[in-house]
Amino acid sequence: MSNGPTARFRLVATGAARIERRMNLSLAVVAAAQGTTLERLRQIPADFWSKLGLGIVVLFAAVFVLRRVAKVNRLLLAFGLFLFATTIGIKWIHERTEPAWATPVVQVIAGFFPGKVRT
Repeated sequence: MSNGPTARFRLVATGAARIERRMNLSLAVVAAAQGTTLERLRQIPADFWSKLGLGIVVLFAAVFVLRRVAKVNRLLLAFGLFLFATTIGIKWIHERTEPAWATPVVQVIAGFFPGKVRT
């Protein structure tokens, strides 16, 4: 065995030097473009950031609730969903405040239930 460096180590060193040069060039490009990115972010209205933050909080809350609901007895969950859907449905039929996609079904069902008296 020879005591000198092998060809494998020399190739790694040469490749590392090329990668280092490419990284320096990439960092220079990123540093030049960074000022424009920050300026673009500052131009976005604060209302957007508040809505984005609220959306993230709602997403985390939904995941939390769904994990809790997954542990509930299936019969209790079905009863709760039935109660919720029935309450919303009766309100829609009585007040006629249903969304446009539900109007055909509510129109048919509304004939069997009393409606709100309009003056």
